[in-house]
Amino acid sequence: MPPDAPAIRLRGLEKVYGGGQRALDQVSLEVPRGTLFGLLGPNGAGKSTLINILAGLVTKTGGTAEVWGFDIDRNPRNAKASIGVVPQELLFDAFFTPFETLELQAGLYGIPKAHRRTLELLRAVQLEDKAHAYARTLSGGMKRRLLIAKAMVHSPPVLILDEPTAGVDIELRQLLWDWVRSLHAKGMTIVLTTHYLEEAQELCERIAIMNHGRVIANAPTRELLGLAREKRVDVMFDANTAALPEIAGITRVERLAERHFAIHYDRTRLSAGALLGQLSAAGLAIVDVTTREADLEDVFLDLTRRRTA
Repeated sequence: MPPDAPAIRLRGLEKVYGGGQRALDQVSLEVPRGTLFGLLGPNGAGKSTLINILAGLVTKTGGTAEVWGFDIDRNPRNAKASIGVVPQELLFDAFFTPFETLELQAGLYGIPKAHRRTLELLRAVQLEDKAHAYARTLSGGMKRRLLIAKAMVHSPPVLILDEPTAGVDIELRQLLWDWVRSLHAKGMTIVLTTHYLEEAQELCERIAIMNHGRVIANAPTRELLGLAREKRVDVMFDANTAALPEIAGITRVERLAERHFAIHYDRTRLSAGALLGQLSAAGLAIVDVTTREADLEDVFLDLTRRRTA
């Protein structure tokens, strides 16, 4: 693989299901090697279809896809060996132990017994003491960790985590993220899908947002945060105010308390200074102001609303 080649490269990727449902529409995307990459989007955006195509579980309709330099059509065996996928669903044989589960997975990848890392992986996900317990006796969080170990048995350079913290408690979520950070620090390429946008903002260096089968944004996280058009300022007045004057550029107003309002405005049409100036000119005395920086949730909602409208 050329040293500058991306870990994942998609060109015009399409998937049309029976009945004409278009799940992916000309998706072109590159995931640089060694990055912690976020893939976000509302339900039905096409994320799971994209992941399943890379994993060899769904057949694409058109376009090309490469994993670690291997085309999934021309070199399917090498492409599959280069990727590990942790699915959303907790699927296990109830009567297999974690040790047996990982041993079976290693066998499916043709890994000789002398080169298997079963106990090492169980230790890494803190399941060594459950190595010989039936999978049906594990908690939901333990099963989630076992899925991660299962995806790692063949030492893939690319790991895809599809909603890995769905339904897990805060303590386990933190444990999982610490482990993800450690894998990333060792040079692994990690693709993360999550509905917890604050996690994506904290963890990911670069984020792509999908909607209706298309990539509508793809940029470094810091740059993406600058795309939010809507900003917010919280204002407290010195007296009770029934309603605020109509000001061009205000998108919505929330009453937080009797004299306290959250004012959302379009930063392309109005600045915070101009907004406060117009409120003062309308005879409203302001006693306190708090501005809030845009976060990934603001960007996500703004972009998906714009592309849907």
